[in-house]
Amino acid sequence: MSGVRCTNKKRGFPKAGSFLLVILAAGFLTGCGGEEIPFAYNPNYEVSSFRIVQETSGSVAPSFAQDLCVTTADVANDRLEADLSDVTSAGLFDLNRQEVLYAKNVHERLNPASLTKVMTALVALKYGNPDDMITVTDEAKITESGATLCGLKTGDQLTLNQALHALLINSANDAAAAIAVHIGGSIQGFADLMNQEARSIGATNSHFMNPHGLTQEDHYVTAYDMYLIFNEALKYDMVSEIIHMSSYETAYTDSAGNSKSLSFQTTNLFLRGDYKPPEQVSVIGGKTGTTSAARSCLILLCRDSSGNPYIGVMLSAKERDLLYQGMGSLLNVIN
Repeated sequence: MSGVRCTNKKRGFPKAGSFLLVILAAGFLTGCGGEEIPFAYNPNYEVSSFRIVQETSGSVAPSFAQDLCVTTADVANDRLEADLSDVTSAGLFDLNRQEVLYAKNVHERLNPASLTKVMTALVALKYGNPDDMITVTDEAKITESGATLCGLKTGDQLTLNQALHALLINSANDAAAAIAVHIGGSIQGFADLMNQEARSIGATNSHFMNPHGLTQEDHYVTAYDMYLIFNEALKYDMVSEIIHMSSYETAYTDSAGNSKSLSFQTTNLFLRGDYKPPEQVSVIGGKTGTTSAARSCLILLCRDSSGNPYIGVMLSAKERDLLYQGMGSLLNVIN
């Protein structure tokens, strides 16, 4: 077993408040005459729901996103030297100042590939416990050719803690499926929880069909929603700890009661040292994602030389090298 001790304790991230969608009852807004303002979820909203508009008067309610970075359009930055033309969507978010430093197509719906697993971890820790024992079922089998796997078989047993390490470090799709069936009762049941939690944090421009991000119709996110999801996931100590790890070793039990070893390295090439961030920036960790449909994707938690946190996200880069080069250029915007 790994010597790393993790919990699912949820902690406050500096100045990055929760993004809760609630039903507004009469009297919530000053001067609204006691009128109830409906706010039903609609997956066709053009952008994520960070404000409520009172249609009768045209007034805007106090923002649910007062502690979050908000933008409805592209945001240019004079310090960005690259044009990022090889990346479909990108964003850089200053968590302390709640400022969008750069935004390109951040509300465009795209395939997230394994960035999906950030939401999987968030839901798993909200509804499960790291010490939960998972028994792998037939539904957790992944048969897609080329999918990253950690080798789980039907009847294998491992803790949620171990599965989350495989999920976030190795990007194991079979670990994602095993977590989903354990927490949600089925892949579909877990996907329902993912969409429920996405709505609760305001990521209303995303929709999940599975826990791993393998290509499936009607499975999509936006770069802005990935920021919201990652920001919320980072409130769990375990997520923050796992994404910072460059490797992991553990042992679990197969269906016959035999011990099976498991070891792997991170898929994050910044953590592996294959790519270097700008001198003034430290990459804490994040999540990678790659499929033919999504192309290359990456989301990162970084800190500047003073320790201030930032989230950088890129979706649909043409190639992996262009993804990391583009992210390096984007992070150079940070002072």
